Amino acid sequence: MVVLAASICTKGGKAVISRQFRDMPKTRIESLLASFPKLIPTNTQHTSVETAEVRYVYQPLEDLYILLITNKASNILQDIDTLHLFARVVSDMCRSADEREILKNAFELLGAFDEVVSMGYREQVNMMQVRSVLEMESHEEKIQEIIARNKEAEAKEELKRRAKQLEMQRREQQRRTAGSGGGSSYLGGVSGYSPIPQRFDTPDIVTPVTRINTSPPTRGPAFKGTGMKLGTKKTKQAELLDALGGDVLASSSVGELSIPSTPALESPIQKPEGRGSLPEIETESVHIAIKEQISLSLLRDGGVQSMELKGDMNLHISDASLAHLRITLLPSTDFGGNSLQFKQHPNVAKFTPGQERVVALKDPTRAFPVGQSLAVLKWRYAGTDESNVPLSINCWPSPSNDGTCEVSIEYELENENVSLYDVVISIPLPTGSYPTVSTHSGEWSLDPSSHSLAWSIPLVTALDDTRSGSLIFTVGGDDAGAFFPVEVTFNGRGSLAGIGVSTVRKIGGGDDPVFSVDTVVTTEDYLVV
Repeated sequence: MVVLAASICTKGGKAVISRQFRDMPKTRIESLLASFPKLIPTNTQHTSVETAEVRYVYQPLEDLYILLITNKASNILQDIDTLHLFARVVSDMCRSADEREILKNAFELLGAFDEVVSMGYREQVNMMQVRSVLEMESHEEKIQEIIARNKEAEAKEELKRRAKQLEMQRREQQRRTAGSGGGSSYLGGVSGYSPIPQRFDTPDIVTPVTRINTSPPTRGPAFKGTGMKLGTKKTKQAELLDALGGDVLASSSVGELSIPSTPALESPIQKPEGRGSLPEIETESVHIAIKEQISLSLLRDGGVQSMELKGDMNLHISDASLAHLRITLLPSTDFGGNSLQFKQHPNVAKFTPGQERVVALKDPTRAFPVGQSLAVLKWRYAGTDESNVPLSINCWPSPSNDGTCEVSIEYELENENVSLYDVVISIPLPTGSYPTVSTHSGEWSLDPSSHSLAWSIPLVTALDDTRSGSLIFTVGGDDAGAFFPVEVTFNGRGSLAGIGVSTVRKIGGGDDPVFSVDTVVTTEDYLVV
């Protein structure tokens, strides 16, 4: 077989897109497509038509035609099979088979056409292989990423082990110094050298109090001059404290120890995993699970760098008598606009524009499978519209002249369709510095593994005063960029895209079945950069 071109044209013969696999001038392909509608016989079921030079193998595509132009010696059975694969590619990549949607996805469609036919000959590929090539996933790249993460984790463990060895050596040196008597202070005063101040011992038990002010140790000599302050320069003590992951908090001035009130340092706030605190749903014979995952990158000065929302609807029927049904979704919302794309299961009918969105089988005589979960609908949104952001984050560092920085961070729920559980906002901290929190809602603690402040809000909902909140803290350092990226994680109840179930009805009449819906939204990456 030799395929000269694969084209999509209107019923009047106007080319929408066309891919030539052999050298053909533009005027030639336009002439062939213009003459094609005139050759189609009326009231026939044929899918091919011939001229003196070429053969057209075609298939209606709603208001368009998808066709292959081949030579007359080509195997028509293979041509029809190739045409069906082209049609599946178009339905898989476009929400609807109209001219505007096809032009919007023209680049991807032409790339897929090249994977099916090369130099006029059909490649031995199926739909799954074409989709895999277009996604361009690299198994080797994933392996390298896993290796890099493992090396990073091993380096952190080695750093902690060495820090503990240094701490043990320091304590042993202190015990030897204390046992040798007080002669060192006398010698220090005669020689004129300033003695090294004694460091604080790590407390065995951390008492959960807000702030403790203690006087300098009596066994150490008095400081001369203005004393020692924590700034951007990292001292040996700061390196040790940072390596130990926050087991000891260094204060911003000598003789002062700052300890967060709740929770204790040994029990940092855990980021949500799985369902977290989401309430469980009692499943009925007809159970619908709606899951969404959001990836979002916000700019610290305002605006959206990138946003992607992926969702799917799974149907599980446990009663065979309820397998013949149709699901009507809630009316569409303003989320995403025309950028919200839907994709149905091959056996599920597509949505009719301008009418209610209904999930039902193409063949009403067939039934949904019983006893297994079936993905009946998927949707995706990608864009930079700031009105679609579910939770806005404003982080505002304000450096002072004394080498410290006051950081104000606040959140506000923008999407009233969801309630967010287990919200954790993580703010990186400058190396070797530890915060003093003055105002906060929710709870906060230090995360030793990433040296960051973890701000936790159990529930954020539009129905009460948890819709917005703020936290203010002061920390050493004057680099505003050290507090980014801010990372946000949560588990949500509801759909960001407004996808929900209005009714579930049996086909053929009868009482409407009782159904249950579990709608969950989670974060993949939610950052302020």
